[in-house]
This record gives sequence, structure tokens and C-alpha cells, in this order.
Amino acid sequence: MAIEIKAADVMKLRKMTGAGMMDCKKALIEAEGDYSRAQDIIREKGKLVVAKRADRTASEGVVVTKIVGQKGYILCLACETDFVAQNGEFSASANEILDLAVAADAADTEALLAVKNGEGHTVEEIVTEKSGQTGEKCELAYYARVEAPFINAYVHFNKKLGTLLGFNKEVDAEVAHKIAMQATAMAPISIDVDDCPAEIVEKEKAFAVEQMKQDPKNANKPEAILEKIAEGKLRKFFEENTLLNQAVVGEKESIREMLARADKEATVVAYKRFALEA
Repeated sequence: MAIEIKAADVMKLRKMTGAGMMDCKKALIEAEGDYSRAQDIIREKGKLVVAKRADRTASEGVVVTKIVGQKGYILCLACETDFVAQNGEFSASANEILDLAVAADAADTEALLAVKNGEGHTVEEIVTEKSGQTGEKCELAYYARVEAPFINAYVHFNKKLGTLLGFNKEVDAEVAHKIAMQATAMAPISIDVDDCPAEIVEKEKAFAVEQMKQDPKNANKPEAILEKIAEGKLRKFFEENTLLNQAVVGEKESIREMLARADKEATVVAYKRFALEA
């Protein structure tokens, strides 16, 4: 005899898992009313969705941040469509994972995926379950943690990009916020010249030299002269691509100069930024 599945049973499982009504009903029927088994069935469905949609791109999602004392956390829970990303339950899941990251003080993505919630499920399982709930490929696209004496965070209103900034000391909140906003919008590759990745610097320098060699006017110039000109071009590159050397949007002064006006001893010591690429 088939077990009767009531609407209240379906609603209870939906609250437990966040899965759709029909998925919950089907899972309960298959599990013959056993809630624990029904949850497992929904999780298995998530694994199937992940396997089936492995070649899909999870280019939508939400970026969330949290600051606790001298530590800042940022993560992105990604999905396939903006429709799912805009869902309140999806954002709640991102924040649930963020809370787990903070509680465990997870050092990196690998550590976070292994963190368990109160029910004994790992973050990796929670993300997989989200795939089962939404029918889309879901993944923990990004996670980072920073530690500094003073931290500011900014997430763009569309929740698709955000930044964590660490300062060596407490600075004016408005100044810190403005710098975090700029970093989010302008995507500097590093804080300053010194921490700009060497491979990027070499690539830009080689590109500048090659560009000059293609110009007939430089045909007879010695290599040493071309190198000097390339260094000048690199200075321009650093001004545009390193945070402290970028010009404040709409202003003539640099971020370094604006920060010095607020506090001569203050500087940025940590920087993490993530943006979903469509």
C-alpha cells in the first residue's frame, strides 16, 4: 500500500532542504515518508545535476563578505543563471557558508569545503545539495580570508563583485570605504609595485619593447635605449594597475596621496577581490 504524503510533510522537507515542492514530494514518495532518506535522495539528485552539467559555466551568483575583528572573509557561491542568483534562498545559502567559514576560521577553499555544519554535512555537500535544489551547476567559485589591524569590505549592489582591504592601522571609515569601492570598480592587480606579480611585469615590459621595435622610428635605436623607454611605459602601467598608484576616480591625486592626507602612517597591507565573469 502506497504511503500518503501530505502537503505538511512536503513543506517540512522543503524547509529542511530548500528543494522545490515537487522534488520534495517525489523524494518523500521514494523514501516512503522517511525524512532522512528523502534528504539523501535530494542530495543524490544534486550530485547527478553536478555530473550532468559539469561542462556548463557557473557565471552568475552572489559575493558576500564578513568582518569579525581583525579578520575579513569573502566568498562567492556561483550558479548558472541570474534568476537563481537573485533568489533569496540562494543568498541565504551563501551567507550560511560564510558563517561556517567564519566559525571555523577556514584558511582557504579546500579547508572551507571540508567544514561541517551542525547537521554534520560538509560545505561541499551543501553546495552539491544546492545544485539539486536549483537544477543548476552550483559551485564555491571563490573564498579568501585576510587578517589586518583594520579591515574594510565592499560588495557592489549587483552582488557580483566585491573586495576586502586590510590596513596597517585604523583609518577614517569613509576613506577606507572609498578605497574599497575603487578597488572593486578598477580591479588593480596588486597593492603596489613591489607585490605586482613578476611574470606580469616581465610580460608588460617585453610587450612594450616589442611594440617599439615595430615602429620604424626606433629601427636604429640601441637595445639599452628601448629598455629605458620600456621602463617609462611600465611606470604608466603601474599607475593604472596597482591600487596605491591609481588615480582616485574623478580626482588628480593617487590613492596613496588620498590615504596620506587622512593618515601619513596608514597604508594597505592586504587585498582580495573577486568578480564573476559573464
